[in-house]
Amino acid sequence: MFENQQRDDVEKFIHANAETRRLYSQHQELNKKLEEAGRGCLPLSDRDLTQMKRDKLHAKEKLERMWDSWQASRPH
Repeated sequence: MFENQQRDDVEKFIHANAETRRLYSQHQELNKKLEEAGRGCLPLSDRDLTQMKRDKLHAKEKLERMWDSWQASRPH
């Protein structure tokens, strides 16, 4: 998600507050479960799979908005 960003900046952002930590953790957990489902290791219904994908996307989009706000508030 933050592949093109400086690792130190990402760490500071993630640990900036409880909400960023929660969302990042949620995104990582959903990503892991979706990878397991893709390999056939985690059986999921189509409905559950679709919901997990939506939840992951929602977390990512919110984190990206929070990242943009955090970056804009930092001194350059």
